[in-house]
Amino acid sequence: MLAFIGGTGLNELPGFDVEQIAEQQTPYQDAAVQVASGRLPGVAARVHFLPRHGRGHTVPPHRINYRANMFALRELGVTAVLAVNAVGGIHRQMGPGVIAVPEQIIDYTHGRAHTYFDGEEMDIVSADRFTASVTHIDFTHPYSQSLRELLLDSAGQLNLPVWPQGVYGATQGPRLESVAEVRRLQHDGCDMIGMTGMPEAALARELDLAYASVCLSVNWAAGLSDEVITMAGIRAVLDQGMGQIHRLLLTSATRFR
Repeated sequence: MLAFIGGTGLNELPGFDVEQIAEQQTPYQDAAVQVASGRLPGVAARVHFLPRHGRGHTVPPHRINYRANMFALRELGVTAVLAVNAVGGIHRQMGPGVIAVPEQIIDYTHGRAHTYFDGEEMDIVSADRFTASVTHIDFTHPYSQSLRELLLDSAGQLNLPVWPQGVYGATQGPRLESVAEVRRLQHDGCDMIGMTGMPEAALARELDLAYASVCLSVNWAAGLSDEVITMAGIRAVLDQGMGQIHRLLLTSATRFR
């Protein structure tokens, strides 16, 4: 079963016929995780949708309960996740409005609960059970290649230009980065900057969920343009670019097997 995770600019899916709002309890937070389930036009199977910033976009990147979100999706029967991320562009190919499907990620976040295998035995009523045993997942290739190909093939069907590569640098937020920080990220090989790519991708791997990200560049990163970064400018790019993201997700859902 397929799920979409919406980020900044994607708090709901146009045309999504919501049949149920699941209130999924998890061991990782007191409140239930709300996940919408329903139908998309032309898509036979039901899909799930989870806005990672909460309804109304009220939860900042560093306060998102990534463990609860991903665990809730797995408990609802999800096997594959397409995640949407708004990013700042570093690479010359990643100007505002460009869509990319990254292939690698570097984690610069800190203080986030980033693993299910944290040395504590959890009383989890589930198909399996996380224990205190030490577990090291293989994260050589953080994104599912089959889902990346699904996104890229769907973009080709739509004649939608998509940059088919890139390294995502995941920063702590919620503030934007300084010029010096962007230079460091650039030196490290990052092509784009976002605040929500980790630990989401790693948690998906721990749960054995296929996971891929589709990123919309909403601005040049600090120091790479003479233009001042403003929320108004970011919103303008989101308003235009998310329409293309909607089309890409819908086409990907129709082709998902």
